[in-house]
This record gives sequence, structure tokens and C-alpha cells, in this order.
Amino acid sequence: MKPSMIFAIVLLVSIVLMTSFDLTLAPTKPISLSDQMAAGALYVCPAASNTWDTISNGVRQFLTPIKVGFLFATMVLIFVWAWAFYQNLLKDKFVRDAFKNPWAYTKMLFWATVIMLMLIMTPNHFRTVHLVNNSGNWVLCENNTPGAKPVHANMVTR
Repeated sequence: MKPSMIFAIVLLVSIVLMTSFDLTLAPTKPISLSDQMAAGALYVCPAASNTWDTISNGVRQFLTPIKVGFLFATMVLIFVWAWAFYQNLLKDKFVRDAFKNPWAYTKMLFWATVIMLMLIMTPNHFRTVHLVNNSGNWVLCENNTPGAKPVHANMVTR
């Protein structure tokens, strides 16, 4: 394996681990609250309105037709595989070429599903919250995140 490929793999694994376990190279000072206030506090940060969130919100409007389309494509895929199996049973021998189109269709449906899930389920999708009597999009964050704001838990809605 080439050194540049090994470097890219190590870099990607490091990024995934650092984001998964919230590790930072330069940690910031956490917000300190009194014990009485800390029990009912959540920390929110303004949601960055970036391109992916806009695309996700746009695609999410058509979620039901997308689900119907994927269900239809999955049913067609099942019939395509069944037809290929049936053709092989009729000939009473294994013909590899009969499975070429079903396998290509399976790969296409798999990658279409992965891409749609990535477009719909952005990281902010799972963290987005709304504050009572406050406009704007907010995300849950930690007390040491820059721009974090402590709010009472009753003020946060999904």
C-alpha cells in the first residue's frame, strides 16, 4: 500500500475517533454553573446554517415519496433476483451472467440509499432543538463548546 494511502486512512480514522469521542486539540474552559442551576440546565449553541442543513431540509420535505420510491425499488430488486434464480433453476445449472444485472441493480440501490441517508440525516438533524419563545435553530452542545449558552431544560423542545 502506498504511503499516501496509509496516511489518508490514518487521518480519516483519527478524525472519526476525535469527533466520536469529542476529543479536541485545544480544549476550551467550560461554563461553570451553581449546583442548583446545573441540575436542570442544558447547553445549546446556535446551529450553523450551512449548505448541508439546507439541502437536508429541502430533501426532507419529500421524505414520503422517497420512502415509497425506495420501497418500490426494493420490491423490483427482489423480483429481479427471483427471476434470475428461477432462470437458473429451469436450466438446472448455474449461469453467472444471469446475475449480472441483479447485482448491478443491487449496488445501485445500495449506494442510492447511502447517499439519500447522508443527505437527510446530517449531524445537526439529531442534535437540533428549538427553544421556547426564541426563534432560530439551536443544537445541543457541551458546556465547553465556544458559544454555548446554558438554558433551563424546560425551555428546550424537539
